Amino acid sequence: MDLRDRTGIVQIVCKPENPTYQALETARNEYVLKVTGKVVERESKNKNLPTGDIEIEAEEVVILNEAKQPPLIIADTTDALEEVRMKYRYLDLRRPVMQRTLMLRHQIARSVRNYFDENGFIDIETPVIGKSTPEGARDYLIPSRLYPGKFYALPQSPQIYKQLLMVSGFDRYYQIVKCFRDEDSRSDRQMEFTQIDVEMSFIDEEDIYTLIEKLFYRIMKEVKGLEINIPFPRLTYPEALDLYGTDKPDTRFEMKLATLNDLFKDSSFTVFQNVISTGGVIKALNVKGGATLTRKAIENLGEEIHKYKAKGLLWVKYDNNTFTGPLAKYLEGYEAKLIEQLGIENGDLVLIVAGPRKIAATALGYLRNKLAKELGLIPEDVYNFLWITDWPAFEYDEEAGRYEVAHHPFTSVKDSDVGKILTHPEECIAKCYDIVLNGYELGSGSIRIHDQKVQADVFKLIGLSDEEVKDKFGFFIEALKYGTPPHGGIALGLDRLTMILTGAQSLRDVIAFPKTANAIDPMSESPSYVTDEQLEELKLVIKK
Repeated sequence: MDLRDRTGIVQIVCKPENPTYQALETARNEYVLKVTGKVVERESKNKNLPTGDIEIEAEEVVILNEAKQPPLIIADTTDALEEVRMKYRYLDLRRPVMQRTLMLRHQIARSVRNYFDENGFIDIETPVIGKSTPEGARDYLIPSRLYPGKFYALPQSPQIYKQLLMVSGFDRYYQIVKCFRDEDSRSDRQMEFTQIDVEMSFIDEEDIYTLIEKLFYRIMKEVKGLEINIPFPRLTYPEALDLYGTDKPDTRFEMKLATLNDLFKDSSFTVFQNVISTGGVIKALNVKGGATLTRKAIENLGEEIHKYKAKGLLWVKYDNNTFTGPLAKYLEGYEAKLIEQLGIENGDLVLIVAGPRKIAATALGYLRNKLAKELGLIPEDVYNFLWITDWPAFEYDEEAGRYEVAHHPFTSVKDSDVGKILTHPEECIAKCYDIVLNGYELGSGSIRIHDQKVQADVFKLIGLSDEEVKDKFGFFIEALKYGTPPHGGIALGLDRLTMILTGAQSLRDVIAFPKTANAIDPMSESPSYVTDEQLEELKLVIKK
């Protein structure tokens, strides 16, 4: 029989003359055994197993515990639905693939801790119970028993606390920390997640780039045995949107977006004329090998991009050196230049979305990623890191009729833009940066505001009164008055990094005890109701 522990399996051999043979015949799957014996060379070796050359010749076997028939197959490949896996998570975690995943996660965390320790960083814990502050998502609230009607909040991030540590003189902080956001789950997002949190004083963006690039160089070498190239490439936010239609581009494959305004500026096609005359763009994507898609499949793609507010999808195929499709008749006289600009070859499909710049780019960016996956254009075991820089500092909220911060209200703007915060906020560029890996946002950070006047201007722009500032951030604003060094930092997603490096399809496969997409834990059956006595203690009433 095979005996399994966290390091793998080994074959156990027990001969009939062994006194424990009869007892051992009762052993079934998932029984817990203690085996004492001799390691011997295996007669029929199994080259597919690390232990395939040896076996254990049992001298004594003790059944320590019996087991019910498990409700799922405990192997790398299992037929169990995710609901079953989540309900019996402690059994799901016995699967070798799950154990390898969590051990790799441990390796990443160990590499992170060693790196920051060697670079003079201090691991400092920040509160898990604090004040509810606006940070972009809904807070998880905790009612106070001692102060009825008042609430604590679980942290969306340690943002304010780590900045206070900079005020306190701890110039290099890091923490592998739990964060909580009451938002809808998806494959790469959980309500409770772990981030690698970093903050430094007396630095600028270049210091962050260098520090984090060397961190990932170390992680990839120690955990994956790969030497990656540093420094990482950089794209500005406008460049990323223009070339890839997203602020987290997957650069493992080409298929960049192109702008065809210059090519079609004299076109008689009404759609192109109208878009160009109203300041829009004609964005195109050459899908390599996409001519195999049926008309129905392409029409379905046109329906899908309506969620990005795109009005429609234009397309043309190129095969046998000929354009075919609904757009073909409007390309007469433009064929050669279009082929040259987009690098079109036989078997390709050209998709075009015309409209406002961000809508057209975002819609095609979605199709770029979707079709690359479906057509098998993304290489495996390739890890492309890059930085996205030069983000807009503020966004105008049409409904509210005012500007909002694009990140959080403590993000600095470029030095040259400080004077524009109240006069031309739309021109302000943030000292903000994202790190992207294989199409996933792996982390985000910024240089923070340390000047009280600049901070006041930002609050004024976004419509916060003095009373609101005091109520929401009073203790933090007070701290800034006592000599605050220039500082900045970044937060990296440990769960997401582990997901990418293990090839998992969901964050739920890299977290020991996650929640479902519906924010439920089927194993512990949480969330759950509490007793009337508990509600009475908290002075709470459940509204029906």
